[in-house]
Order: sequence, then structure tokens, then C-alpha cells
Amino acid sequence: MKFLDEAKVFLKSGDGGNGCVSFRREKYVEFGGPDGGDGGRGGDVVFEAVGSLNTLIDFRYRQHFKAKRGEDGKGRNMTGAAGKALVVKVPAGTQVLDEDKETVLADLTEEGQRAVFLTGGDGGFGNTRYKSSTNRAPRRADPGWPGEERWVWLRLKLIADAGLVGLPNAGKSTFLSVVSRAKPKIADYPFTTLHPNLGVVRLGEADFVIADIPGLIEGAHEGSGLGDRFLGHIERCGVLLHLIDGTQEDVVEAYRTVRQELTAYGAGLADKVEVVGLNKTDAIDPEELTAKRAALEAASSAPVLCLSGVSREGVDQVLGQLLQHIEAARAARAEQQPATAGYQP
Repeated sequence: MKFLDEAKVFLKSGDGGNGCVSFRREKYVEFGGPDGGDGGRGGDVVFEAVGSLNTLIDFRYRQHFKAKRGEDGKGRNMTGAAGKALVVKVPAGTQVLDEDKETVLADLTEEGQRAVFLTGGDGGFGNTRYKSSTNRAPRRADPGWPGEERWVWLRLKLIADAGLVGLPNAGKSTFLSVVSRAKPKIADYPFTTLHPNLGVVRLGEADFVIADIPGLIEGAHEGSGLGDRFLGHIERCGVLLHLIDGTQEDVVEAYRTVRQELTAYGAGLADKVEVVGLNKTDAIDPEELTAKRAALEAASSAPVLCLSGVSREGVDQVLGQLLQHIEAARAARAEQQPATAGYQP
């Protein structure tokens, strides 16, 4: 399945049905009076977040979504049927943006969350509504009100517990393939990963989701490389795993490059809990490994975990650290849940 995290779509709610001009006609009833019914209400446009989707690729082949219009009113005071609501199913984590691609109109972060985005037009009144003591045979009926319409952008930000960051060829995809059943493309050249990958990690009785994004380079927040487009996918993560290739000469510079890009991008990425991992330790001699680890700890002011995705050395320790921070983040979200549990947009 191809991955697409951005799409532009046209939405239109249903028009209201027209009111009816009708008069009661029965045998022996000469002046039956008006009995025209109202038009039905147009259908709404509703967004629903579902867990079975993780890409917006369906919206590449269909960009126009229109809800059903309401039926016209009928005689015998019959109101037209309301138009059926159009439910647009999107992956959990999808944001609905205005045409400026900045204003957030809706944010669907949880599976099953629904948001009525455009409301259908009201139905027009039938002539029964206009009868009075002075106008006993009104011939006025109103047309239905038009529905709302607009172009919007859909932007997907993946829902993951942990995010993998680092320079190209830091071993992120290898790590993901080792700790989960995900099968990302792995090769020894930069930008092997061209789109985010998700993997479910099971550690003991717990499981969590890791997101692997394309490697960052200097200037990624301004559009260099692929990082600026995909940094949004780790905005919702509770913890970041920053992998550094231990075989390169200056590991401190590699660490600082990524940290600078996270800070420049904003959205709170630089403030997230970070686990620093020195990767590919199976290809480094012990003395060099000790020196690089010490330099990294001095630069990051945090403990540095040594690991090798290929040999799985140190991998379980890294996963344990990630799970510890993920459970803390989940507990914090659970405490905030009661305050918003009754809200349903």
C-alpha cells in the first residue's frame, strides 16, 4: 500500500428539499385547505477516525465528496425525508486544515472520534406553514436552503508511542525491523526510507507502536531532504529514540545536527523525552566506543545506551527505557481524560 499523508478534497453538505404547494382534495370536501409538506433537511458531512487506515492514499483517487440532498415535501402534509449524512473515514491522527494549510479546523486523534464538519441545508416550508385566518389558500412554498461547501486539506500525523529520529543511515529501519514485524526497506545508502513506517513492539505483557521517519539532514525544517514533511508524524509521540551511527567520526556533531532541526521545527519536538542510543556498536572497537559514548553523554547531558540493531546487543535495554517513558506518558494522558471524556464534537 502506498503511503500518502496529505490530500486536498472538496466537501459539500446536502441541499435542503423544496417545500410543496398542495391542497387537500376529497370527495364532498370542497375547500380542504393547504396540505403541502416541508422539504427534508440535507445530509451532513461527518469525519470519522478509524483504526483500519494508516494512509490517505484513497483521497488521491477521489477528491469530491457530496452528501445527499433532502427530499421535497409532498401533499397530505408529508415532510420530505432527510438526506443521508456522508461519513468520510480517515485514519486516526488526521487533521482537517483550511485552504491556507495552517488553520486547524478539526483534529481526529482517537479511533471512533466523529466530527460534524458541514451541516446540511434546512428544508423549505410547504404552503401549510403560510395558512392563516386571512390567507386560507396560500400558494407560497420555499425552496430548500443550500448546503455548505469548501475545499480543505487533510494532513495525517501518525499516532505512535515512540518516534525514531537520526541522520540518514543511522540504522533506524534496521532497528524497527528487529524489534517488530515491520519490513521497511534497508540498504547502505542515504534516504533508503522514503516514507514513515510503523511497527508494533511487544515487550513482556506490554506493547507499543514505534514510528520510523526518513533521516534528517541539516536544514530539514526548511525543506531540505525529506525531514520537514515527515517531522509531523512524531509530534504525537510520547518519547523519541535518537539513534546515532557509532561508525562515523564525529558523533557529537551528528547528535547536535538532529537536535537543532527538532528545535527549529518547533511543535514541542525539542521538549519531548529523549532516549539517546549509540548504534552499530558491533562495528566499533571497545576503546573507541568508550570515548564516543563519553563524548555523547557530555553533549546530551544524559545517559547514552549502546546497541546494535544487527546483533540485537543492547536492544532490550533500549526498549525497556522506551516502555518506561511511554507508560508515564499514558498515565499522564489518563489523568487528563476525565476532564474531556464527555465532549463529543
